[in-house]
Amino acid sequence: MESVFNPADVAELVGRINKLTPSTQPLWGKMSVGQMLAHCNVSYEMAYTDKHPKPNALMKLVLKLLVKNKVVSETPYKHNNPTAPAFLMKEDKNFGEEKTRLIDHINQTLQLGEEHFDGKESHSFGSLSATEWNNMFWKHLDHHLSQFGV
Repeated sequence: MESVFNPADVAELVGRINKLTPSTQPLWGKMSVGQMLAHCNVSYEMAYTDKHPKPNALMKLVLKLLVKNKVVSETPYKHNNPTAPAFLMKEDKNFGEEKTRLIDHINQTLQLGEEHFDGKESHSFGSLSATEWNNMFWKHLDHHLSQFGV
C-alpha cells in the first residue's frame, strides 16, 4: 500500500485532490465533493485536535472489537459502508476551504513522519502502529478520491 509518510506517494495523493473541482460528481454515494473533503478531514481532526468527543470506554471496546480491523487493515472499503456520526456531512461545505485543510493535514502527517505515529493513541481504537495509521489515512482517502473519479 502507498504511504502517507512517503513524499512521492503524498505528491500523487495531492495531485489527485487537485484534479477535483467544485462540480465534480460522485460515481456512487450522496456526498457532494465539498462534503467528501470535509468528511476526509475528520480523520485528521481526530488525530490532531480535540474537536470530536472521544467514545466512552464501552464504545471504545466495541469499536476495537468490531471496527478497528476494517479501518486499519489493507483491505479496501466497500461502497456505501455505514459511517460514524462524526463523519456524516449533512450541510454543504466550502470546497476550497475543505480542500486546503485536507492538503494541509496530509502535509502535516508527512512532515511528522512514521515515528510520530508509531504507538500514537487513536481517537477510537487505542494505540496504533505507524502502519495502521498509514492504512487508515491512505485507505480512507483513496476510497473517497476513487468515489469522485480521481
